[in-house]
Order: sequence, then structure tokens, then C-alpha cells
Amino acid sequence: MSAARPSATPDESAVRDLYDLVTGDENARVCTDISATACREQPTNFFIHLIALLANKTGDLVASPKLVLPWLMGAIGAPVWMTGLLVPIRESLALLPQLAVAGWMRARPRRKGFWVAGAAIQGTSVIAMIVAALALPAVAAGAAVLLLLALFSLGRGVCSVSYKDVQGKTIAKTRRGTLSGYAASAAGGVAMALGAVLWFSPVDTGSLAPILLLLGFAGVAWLFAAVVFASLREQPGATEGGGNALKTAWRSLGLVRREPAFARFIAVRGLLVATALAAPYYAELARSSGGNAIGNLAVLLALSGLASLVSAPVWGRFSDRSARSVLILTGVLAAILNLAVAVCAAFELGAAFGVWPYAIGYFLLAGLHAGVRLGRKTYLTDLGDEDNRAQLTAVANTTIGIILLAGGGAVAGLGSLGAWVAVAALTLPSLLAAGLAVGLPELERA
Repeated sequence: MSAARPSATPDESAVRDLYDLVTGDENARVCTDISATACREQPTNFFIHLIALLANKTGDLVASPKLVLPWLMGAIGAPVWMTGLLVPIRESLALLPQLAVAGWMRARPRRKGFWVAGAAIQGTSVIAMIVAALALPAVAAGAAVLLLLALFSLGRGVCSVSYKDVQGKTIAKTRRGTLSGYAASAAGGVAMALGAVLWFSPVDTGSLAPILLLLGFAGVAWLFAAVVFASLREQPGATEGGGNALKTAWRSLGLVRREPAFARFIAVRGLLVATALAAPYYAELARSSGGNAIGNLAVLLALSGLASLVSAPVWGRFSDRSARSVLILTGVLAAILNLAVAVCAAFELGAAFGVWPYAIGYFLLAGLHAGVRLGRKTYLTDLGDEDNRAQLTAVANTTIGIILLAGGGAVAGLGSLGAWVAVAALTLPSLLAAGLAVGLPELERA
């Protein structure tokens, strides 16, 4: 049900005018599935979400376990096998505990505090990695980074399961993808600027200082996000179904059986983890193509930021029109890209062109992964309602965590034959995801 535009006080009028300009609401505020009170607070909450998400997504890009943390491990001299554990730890531990967290969270009428705590854990963990890198010998420092990444990932999981619920209560349908798109785009601009600064910095190839500065920047960004999000004007929500977290988690698994669209969505999302699993292999191809290690990192960081800057607003608005179509298109394009990059590597084009074939591939993959993230988040948020959104999110994320552990291990085995072999193999799940997504119901037109 749509709510009429509420009257604004003089102090709120500037925020409302800016909100209308950004979203195009003009004189008719869109509040299709949130309360009248939440609708009145939506302009202010929109910008609180935007600033917090910008800081959060900046941290994601600047302290990426697919890009920056591997360079850190190499710079401190940690064993290669430790580097191989970064992505599985980051992805799976951010997802697996979420069913239990959702049941615990459900008993609280206001849930923004969970996101605030999770962001603070992420920021603190990343800053602690700097201390470990400076104070410990190679193997101990690498082990400390892995342990801190595990703690970081648990905080990330709390943020993930709480954010969709809080966003669903405070931001109306058809505005959520736009919000996330703007935040991801702005974060991409920050990452691109940092990559440019790193490229022109007069540092040695093996210098640790620029990597630690990136981590420090990311840690402060997460702590800032926690402070900003604490000011969100969240209304109390339903608490039915809260209580014993493990019992709630077990009951929540029944949603897969009772909701066919949800089960299909999990399958699509599970197959689209190919875009996340492929990224470290693109980076490995770029690193092995020669040149200054810090210079290659700068190129990939800048291009990943540019990808978010350019693609995220498009994917965000596209997701508000049809998140299903976003999932279909990104699956098809990711399959084509993986095949093209695998062919480049098989014919050793890096020997002739250096880092650039794989840097361009990384740029395109980052843009597609931004589409996957925005499409799946928007689809899942719109699929749920106030009563079950947190449970749907937790079930989806927990099952995807299991898929990541199994799929990541299988792909790692193929990667031992060569990075290009793993990239080629990831063509198939991307295509299967696109095919399954065709059968998903349209939600934005409902």
C-alpha cells in the first residue's frame, strides 16, 4: 500500500528534496511495503544507509581477500598454502553461522545494533592484521591473519543477516537496489582513486607499507560505518519466531521445501558463486604475467573500483526493475568472460601483453560480480516480507556457505592444474545459473 507524502519540518525539507532528486520520487513518495512511520523517516534513513554502505563497500574493495590480502601474505612471507585459505575462510564463515544468528536476532524488535556490532568487529579485525604483520614472524603472522579473518567473517555474517531485515523495514521496495547501486558506485570511485595513488607512489616492489595503509583505511571505514548506522531511525519489528537460535535455525530449513521460488533462488545463487571463485584465479594470472607486484596490485585495485563505479548504478536500477533479469544476464556474460580469459591464458597472451589481458578480464568480472551481488540481494529482499525476511536470508546464506566450501575445494583442485583450467571450469556453473534463473518469478512487478 502506498503512503501519501508526509508533511516535512523545515529542518527535514532539504533532506527530503535531495532524496526526491536522487530517487526521482518528486511529489509521490514510494512506500509500497513499509509502514507510514517508516515512510516518513525514509529520506533521512536513505542517506544513513547510503553513507554506511559506502564505507562498508569501500572496506570490501580495499581489504579484499581476493586481491589485497594475498599481496599482504606474500609481502610478509607467509606460506602459499595459507594464502589459499583466504577466500574459503572469508566466504564460508561469513555465511555458515547465519541461521543461528537469525533466530537470536529475531527475538529483538530493533536489529540495527547487530549490524553496528558486525561492522565494528570487521574494522577492529582488519586493524589487528596490521599489528600482526608488523610484530610477528612470517608463519605466525600468516596464522594470525587467518584467525583474524575468521573473526572478521563472523562479524560480516552478522551484518549480512541483519542488513536485509533492517533495510526491508526502513527502505521501500523499488528503492533498495538503487540505494545499493549508488553506494557500490561511490565505493568504486574511492578504490579507483586509491589504486591511482598506489600506482604513482614511489615504493619498492616488495614494500609492506602501502598494503598496511590500505588495510588501515579499510578498518577505519568499517568503524565509521558502525557509528553512522547507529543513528538509523528503525521502528520495532515482529519478534515471533525468536528464541532458541538452533531450534529456529532447524525449523527455518523447512522454508526450502515450502517455498519453491526460494529453493530455485538458492540454486541460482549457489551456481553464481562462480563469479566469486573465479576472481583469485584472474588475479593469479595477472600476478604471474610479470611486472612490479605493487604496480599490478594498483592496476587491479583501480580497475575493480572503476568496475563498481561504472556498473553498480546500472545494476542497481536494473535490479529494481527486474532482479531476475539481472541474474540471467550476469550468468551468461560471466560464462562468456571465463571462456575468453581461459583461452587467453592457454595461449599465454600474458607473455606478449603483460598484465593487461587479465587486468581487463578482472575489471569485467568485477563489474559482473557487482551485478550478481545487487541482483541477488534485491531479489531476496523483495522475495521476503517483514515476517520471514531474516529467516530467508539466513537459510540462503547458510546453504551458500556449504556450497562455497565444497565448490571452492573442487575448484582449488582444478586450480592445481593451472589457473586457466579453473577459470574454464567455472564457465559451466555460470551458464546453469542463467538457465535456472529463467524459471524464477518476477517480483518487482507483483
